[in-house]
Amino acid sequence: MPPPYPPNVITANALINGDVVYQTRDDQWSETLAHAEIITDEAHAQIRLLDAQSQPEKVIGAYLAPIKTTPDGPVTTLFREYFRATGPSNYPHGKQESRHV
Repeated sequence: MPPPYPPNVITANALINGDVVYQTRDDQWSETLAHAEIITDEAHAQIRLLDAQSQPEKVIGAYLAPIKTTPDGPVTTLFREYFRATGPSNYPHGKQESRHV
């Protein structure tokens, strides 16, 4: 028996402002990981990814990103995803400035 499919979300960059966004269950895009649809079925993941990639007027670079579920909501499992979501790293502006990072 193959191992269970790990939880993933669809992530991309918003076309207009470049922000990291996540596909929601109702086919919207959110800048908040907690709003993302958590996908635990490989076939469903591939269908959702194709749907996301067919929206070039909204997002670019859509792909599956692994996450883990916690009592506080989904959390990225890769440093790359954390880094993308926290915003630019050259100096505090945008998301970083509003969080006083």
